[in-house]
Amino acid sequence: MLLELITGQRAFDLARLANDDDVMLLDWVKGLLKDKKLEMLVDADLNGTYIDDEVEQLIQVALLCTQSTPMERPKMSEVVRMLEGDGLAERWEEWQKEEVFQQEFNHMHHPNTHWIVDSTSHVPPDELSGPR
Repeated sequence: MLLELITGQRAFDLARLANDDDVMLLDWVKGLLKDKKLEMLVDADLNGTYIDDEVEQLIQVALLCTQSTPMERPKMSEVVRMLEGDGLAERWEEWQKEEVFQQEFNHMHHPNTHWIVDSTSHVPPDELSGPR
């Protein structure tokens, strides 16, 4: 929902913005965040009247809420605290370290699949459809 608020797009429409069938929506968002290309995500109707750091923090919270394993997602009380500015930096740093570890692990165990961009490659199918 946060990504919908930031972009002014429904999630279904937002997926089309990624414009690449081989890239998952969340991986596309992660890439734009990493490259500091927030203007490609933010609703054009805002006409640039937003604070980059605040948008970046909202995207970070949204990505933390979309982790593939339900137990890794923050509780709503934690989301509220992060939106108020408490604990986001620590949680984001921890999550980024895990992301780097997963990428290195996947590359080490599947060296010929470095071209695949998929944030769910390490999650068993039964966890992908688990409760939220």
